[in-house]
Amino acid sequence: MANNPTHARPGWVYLVGAGSGDPELLTIKAARLIDEADVIVYDNLVAPAILDLVGPQVERIYAGKQRGDHALAQEEINHLLVRLARAGRRVVRLKGGDPFTFGRGGEEVETLAADGIPFEVVPGITAAAGVAAYAGIPLTHREHAQACVFVTGHLKDGSMDLDWPGLARRRQTVVIYMGLSGLPVLCEKLIEHGLPPDWPAAIVQRGTQPEQRTVTGTLATLPALAAAAQLRAPTLIIIGTVVTLRDKLRWFEERGA
Repeated sequence: MANNPTHARPGWVYLVGAGSGDPELLTIKAARLIDEADVIVYDNLVAPAILDLVGPQVERIYAGKQRGDHALAQEEINHLLVRLARAGRRVVRLKGGDPFTFGRGGEEVETLAADGIPFEVVPGITAAAGVAAYAGIPLTHREHAQACVFVTGHLKDGSMDLDWPGLARRRQTVVIYMGLSGLPVLCEKLIEHGLPPDWPAAIVQRGTQPEQRTVTGTLATLPALAAAAQLRAPTLIIIGTVVTLRDKLRWFEERGA
C-alpha cells in the first residue's frame, strides 16, 4: 500500500520501530510521529526512556507480551488498531526494535489492509544491529563471518524446532531473539549438529540501555554463565567467532554508561 506521509490525517495507523532501547537511536520520523500521536499502543520491549518522550496528552495503551503473560492476544491488538483508526485517531503502534523483524508487524498490517485502514511502517533499529554494536560484536567480518542469520528462540507453538544443520555452519553469525529460556537446548543442539563445544557465544541483557550486561563464553559454558549472572529478558544471543572481537571492541559498558 502506497501512502503519502505529506497527506497524513487522523484515522491512520503508524507501525513505528522504537529501536533497541537507546532513545537517541530513534529515527527522526519515529520521534515526530510519537510527538504527533493521539494514542500510543506500545509493547513490553519499548524502553521506558522512549515512553518518556510521549506527551501527557497522548493516550497510552499497553499491549505488551511477556513469556506466559500477554496483556492482549495478538488478534485483539490487530482489531484494537482498526477500532482506534475508525474512530478518527492518529495511532502509533510502537514496537521494540523493528516492526517487521520478529515484531508481528506483518500480521498487524495484514489486518489493517484487509479492513481498509491506511497505514505506514516506520523501520527501527532491530535488536541484532543495535545490541551487537553496543556490545562491541560485529555481525559480519571478513576474517570471521560472511553471513548473518536472525532466528527467534520461540516459535508460534512455543517450541524451538529450528533449522539446526543450517544454524550450525561456520563462517556465519547466528543471532537469536527471545532465546534466554531455551539457551541450554540451543547450545546443546548446535553442538549436536556439528559446532565444537568451544565455539564462541555471548548473551546481552537490555542492550543499548544503561543497564546493559554482556556475558561471553562458549556453547559449552554459556548456559551456566548466564544462569550464574541471573540474566533476565530481554536478551539477545550471538553465536560465532565474531564474539572473540568483543575484548578489543567493547566500548559502551567500558565508558560507564
